[in-house]
Amino acid sequence: MHKMGEVILAEVQFTDTYEIKTRPAVVLFEEHDNVVVAGVTSNLEMDGIPLLKKEGAAKDSIIKLNYLFTISKKMVKKSLFFLSAEKKKIVVSELIQKLQK
Repeated sequence: MHKMGEVILAEVQFTDTYEIKTRPAVVLFEEHDNVVVAGVTSNLEMDGIPLLKKEGAAKDSIIKLNYLFTISKKMVKKSLFFLSAEKKKIVVSELIQKLQK
């Protein structure tokens, strides 16, 4: 069972193409073998929550709360690391703010 704050490597399909790529993502929750995740990018110009190398990322990255998607649990290739409790609070807080707009 994947848990909130777990950073995974998963196969994802991009919205602008039919191509499927293996990319990092942050788990928001899992239910009925579906995993809802937020995308992670190494493009530091994008809006989102910083995820730094010292926190476990392969390189400094951004958690993109404007890029949420649902994948099958079977598309998760591996678990990479877990966000700190503080970083999870930031993710939840910013997600709530987006939902209340």
